[in-house]
Amino acid sequence: MPESLEQILASYNERASLAEASTIPAPWYVDARIAKLESKTVFSKSWLMVGRADQVERPGQFVTANVAGEPIVVVRGNDGVLRGFFNVCRHHAAAVVTEPCGQASILHCPYHGWNYGLDGTLKGMPEFEGVKNFDRQKNGLVPVKADIWESFVFVNLDPQATPLKTFLGGLVKRVAPLGLSKLHYFDRRVYDIQCNWKVFVDNYLDGGYHVPHLHKSLNSVLDYKQYTIENEDRYCLQSSPMVSGTEDAAIATTRKGDRAWYFWQYPNLMINHYQGYMDTNLVLPLDVDHCRVIFDFYFAEVDEVHSEYNQQSVAVGARVQEEDLGICEAVQQGLKSRAYQAGRLSVRREAGEHLFHRLLAADLKAGLGQAASAAD
Repeated sequence: MPESLEQILASYNERASLAEASTIPAPWYVDARIAKLESKTVFSKSWLMVGRADQVERPGQFVTANVAGEPIVVVRGNDGVLRGFFNVCRHHAAAVVTEPCGQASILHCPYHGWNYGLDGTLKGMPEFEGVKNFDRQKNGLVPVKADIWESFVFVNLDPQATPLKTFLGGLVKRVAPLGLSKLHYFDRRVYDIQCNWKVFVDNYLDGGYHVPHLHKSLNSVLDYKQYTIENEDRYCLQSSPMVSGTEDAAIATTRKGDRAWYFWQYPNLMINHYQGYMDTNLVLPLDVDHCRVIFDFYFAEVDEVHSEYNQQSVAVGARVQEEDLGICEAVQQGLKSRAYQAGRLSVRREAGEHLFHRLLAADLKAGLGQAASAAD
């Protein structure tokens, strides 16, 4: 008989110390019921990055996204206030805003022409004369929480969610000295990967364990023995002193500075920072076996003079990602093998992965408990 969802969750001990801990079990990566529970708990109740602050600087500017299966739009109002809404027309449920980003004076549904203000209020409904007991004020777009931190726009579907900076915790202070908001967006790369989203996060959080073996060029500019891992709240910081590398000219030229900084913020955001450079990795689950990873690249200078250098740097990032892509897909296949159930963690390297698994377990077990209580 197949294991119940309760049994699958109970098979992981989130109270075990790092020295005694194992990874979350294989079914957590391959069972569609876990993916469904993650959508209802992790991705419906966390602050998630959905865009860039520069995309919503001026009144009327908007970005759209899909969060836990919900269409979302975030827009800057004429009053300067940033607001988020479910991107669902209150008439017949069509998407009101159909572009990924842009600027508009009014939010116009393309299906039947209903119009909403930038503050979400319903402004007009064509050919709606004679309709009785209809309250326009109660038929505006349904709001969601939205906020900005550094260069990034976040939303949270939970009406009871704590403020964004409370959720981010110590990350806010830890990141501040790096001046991320001074860097400028340059380019984007999108990868659809045949693995569970958690496989990609695990790979990121293994404390550089795989770097000497999988990323030999990148390893040539990192002081691997001095690589450090710090956990706090819902984030992990992995960092390493930089060294002069000669093995790969492109890596040596584009990955510079005294130290490399690799931040992960629960559940699905990574921020990689070197001198004059940042890229973000946003991991979006598609289904239990597939995820999409969006890489955005930022630089201190994005003018024509620096374009060739920036393009070379983006190419380096793409090359490193290609190296990760293959191994993540291989891991997803291995997780389905009868020979594998769970693996042990390196005390020296995998503290970040341990944090991720414990945070995830807490959310999933709490979510399952709430669902059981609601059913009683």
